Amino acid sequence: MEAKESRPQGFPELKNDTFLRAAWGEETDYTPVWCMRQAGRYLPEFRETRAAQDFFSTCRSPEACCELTLQPLRRFPLDAAIIFSDILVVPQALGMEVTMVPGKGPSFPEPLREERDLERLRDPATVASELGYVFQAITLTRQQLAGRVPLIGFAGAPWTLMTYMVEGGGSSTMSQAKRWLYQRPQASHQLLRILTDALVPYLVGQVAAGAQALQLFESHAGHLGPQLFSKFALPYIRDVSKRVKAGLQEAGLAPVPMIIFAKDGHFALEELAQAGYEVVGLDWTVAPEKARERVGKTVTLQGNLDPCALYASEEEIGKLVQQMLNDFGPQRYIANLGHGLYPDMDPEHVGAFVDAVHKHSRLLRQN
Repeated sequence: MEAKESRPQGFPELKNDTFLRAAWGEETDYTPVWCMRQAGRYLPEFRETRAAQDFFSTCRSPEACCELTLQPLRRFPLDAAIIFSDILVVPQALGMEVTMVPGKGPSFPEPLREERDLERLRDPATVASELGYVFQAITLTRQQLAGRVPLIGFAGAPWTLMTYMVEGGGSSTMSQAKRWLYQRPQASHQLLRILTDALVPYLVGQVAAGAQALQLFESHAGHLGPQLFSKFALPYIRDVSKRVKAGLQEAGLAPVPMIIFAKDGHFALEELAQAGYEVVGLDWTVAPEKARERVGKTVTLQGNLDPCALYASEEEIGKLVQQMLNDFGPQRYIANLGHGLYPDMDPEHVGAFVDAVHKHSRLLRQN
């Protein structure tokens, strides 16, 4: 079904739709697997490709993004590709300067400090036209994939983007962003609405360009706690899904499965399962069987091996994967890590993880 529907530009026919079928809740012969940050610095070929230019110049090169997206698929039999890009291209498109400082991470030289700073932001309706390079990267990659596996598009959720724009970079406490929530609730909602208005056409545009699934990263959910989350994050997470689905329909595009990954957001698991996403991503702090009890059979779960488990021996990785697969059960499940791969990980161990998922999930279905 899905392979035919998602071919808006005469893309090659999809040969492996296991990931999409699991996302839609259909039965699969084995458990599909991909890794967050699978296109990353742990691969020597990634470091080599990236050495020539700065981070955001790479993001703006469709050819470079395509090459980086395909690299892990040349090494590992992954069941999905995720486009190489960054969540901070959205604040950039809204007119904010963002640089990537080696060894430090993203930096905003002029973060949002006062309510009046919101006036500096561009009209969110123009964002999608500013991000044509992402759409080009998606279309090129979808063609180069030649139907091997589906291509995932993504974006950061409004609260997570707000934290970077207010903090001016990463933060261990998010105290500046949370200060806004307490001292400037109206301005906070205004900013979150601006971000939602920017994200909707951006995500619809990714599907129009060839993305076959979408993941929304609420990476900083854990800094909020239940009350703030339900007030300042959840309504916008819901809004993104509802409006993207409506936007796809309006554009005459087939629906695609949507994934919500709210890191450390386990306190809102039930709410996330009812937020309009087909898949809920879990980090490693959540017990799979408890998560399944809490969300029921209505959504697919994705995750959630601790990325640091890949520092273990290949034999131990196999045992940990077997336990994880047993806990999640064979259906309505996509295997992944509970967060992204780290730069110092051994590619061989990533391969061992992928192979173990395929092997044990097939055995699990036989028994």
